[in-house]
This record gives sequence, C-alpha cells and structure tokens, in this order.
Amino acid sequence: MNSIKLLIVCMLTVFSANASAYGSSSSNKQACKKPKMSQFTPAKLTVVAPQSAFSFQTSALTNPESIKVNVKDLPVEVDIKAENNGYLVTGNLPAALQDTYARINISATGTNQCKGSDGWLLKIENTQP
Repeated sequence: MNSIKLLIVCMLTVFSANASAYGSSSSNKQACKKPKMSQFTPAKLTVVAPQSAFSFQTSALTNPESIKVNVKDLPVEVDIKAENNGYLVTGNLPAALQDTYARINISATGTNQCKGSDGWLLKIENTQP
C-alpha cells in the first residue's frame, strides 16, 4: 500500500513540474518593440561629397530625445521633425571626413525603453582638386 502512495506522489510531482514549465510568466510580459529606422538617404554605398546631407525616418515608437547619430565616432547634430508615422531625422556628414568610407550609426530608445540601432555605409570623396 505504501508503494502505491509513493508512486502516486511521484506521478503528481512530475505532472506539476511539467505544468509549471509551461506557466504564464512570459505571457504577462509585453514583447520589447525596438524603434525602427528606414528610408536612409542617400542610399547605402552611395558616393557623396564631404559634409553631404543625409536623412532617415524612425518609427512612432521612438523617443525623439534619445536619437543619437555618429559617423566614425564623431557625433553629428541632427534635426528631428515629427511626422504622422514617426520622425524625420536630418543631418550633415562631419567636415573632417574626406576620401573614406564611413558608417552612419544610429541609436535610439523606444517609448517602452527598448533600445534599437541601425545605420548604413557611404563613400565620401572629395571631388574638388
């Protein structure tokens, strides 16, 4: 009789452990929605002149105060304008960058505190003699 009770207790323990593995703890948390960047201008790998203008768009989930842009570790000042589906960000390449490839790096935090980043590569060529 004791062995039957022991078997039942063991089976209940196994079933309860398996059931708790599929618990709802993750269903109570919202998924992290990162800010998205798109519509990069000029396009990736385009040849541009030094101090050329660039722009991109961010999703509505982006906290505009958190947008940071740098090119080859040089910070870039940007203008941010609200649009109906997010933000339009514009800026100019640093004057110090000439005859080089440079990646425009973007980082931002979403309204839900999720961090996102993106960027694209351009070729900067001085066309003046």
